[in-house]
Amino acid sequence: MRWYCAYTKPDSELWARTNLWERGFEVYLPLYRKRRRHARRTDWVDAPLFPRYLFLRADFDARTPGGATYAPGIVQLVRFGDKPSVVPDRIVEELRAREGDNGVIDLDNGQGSASRFQPGQRVRVQEGALVDQIGLFQTRIDAERVYILLNLLGRDVRVAIDANTLNRAEQT
Repeated sequence: MRWYCAYTKPDSELWARTNLWERGFEVYLPLYRKRRRHARRTDWVDAPLFPRYLFLRADFDARTPGGATYAPGIVQLVRFGDKPSVVPDRIVEELRAREGDNGVIDLDNGQGSASRFQPGQRVRVQEGALVDQIGLFQTRIDAERVYILLNLLGRDVRVAIDANTLNRAEQT
């Protein structure tokens, strides 16, 4: 039994996974938490770590790959030449090791989006009441909130803000 990679139809990873399960394959679809904004609402959804790809485990020496290749939602198996490409076991094991209790991969090891800024770095607020304000990143509060220093009405004010509303500011 070896791991292989399958290329799916757009936005069909879950459907393809179910169809492969029904055909008796062991299937692994790594997921991560993705922030989604729509109609002034923000929520978090599970999304494929590798859009349009999933892993399946099979013994193609004993069975033809047709059962996987022709499953609904699958476009083709990833191949090099005429044979499906084998994915080393350690890659799937490493991905699974990064999963939390909820079965979702933590992309930043629990540090959240706040980990992308360094103290003293210039940041721009992208949304909310302070939109387009430029400040200095100070420190993380938790995985998603940070303190920044803004100059408001001629004085420096320390503000707690969602790190997802910040981007790096260009140097001027």
